[in-house]
Amino acid sequence: MTDSELMALRRRAEGGDRDAVDELIELASERGDLDELRRLADSGNATAADELIELASERGDLDELRRLADGGNATAADQLIELASEREDLDELRRLADSGNPTAAAQLAELAAE
Repeated sequence: MTDSELMALRRRAEGGDRDAVDELIELASERGDLDELRRLADSGNATAADELIELASERGDLDELRRLADGGNATAADQLIELASEREDLDELRRLADSGNPTAAAQLAELAAE
C-alpha cells in the first residue's frame, strides 16, 4: 500500500467508514505498527485495543501494556500480570497489587512463596 493510499484510507476511517477502520487495523496488525493501533485504540476502538495488546504481549512491551492497564483495560492488566509473573517481576506485580488488582496480589504471593 502506498503512502497516498494509506492516507486516503485514514481519511475514510476518520469520516466514519467502518470498513476503512477495520482495514487499517488489519494493516497495522500485519505490519506490527504499534503507533497506528495505539491511535485507533485511543480513539475508542476495542478491536484495535485488542490487537495492540496482542502485539505488545508478543513483543514483551511492558510499557505499552502498563499504559493500557493503567487506563483501565482489564485485558492489558491480565497480560501485564502474565508477563510480569513469567519474568518474576515482583516490583510490577506489587505495583498492580497496590493499585487493587487481586490477581496481581495472588501472583505476587505465589512467587514470594516460591
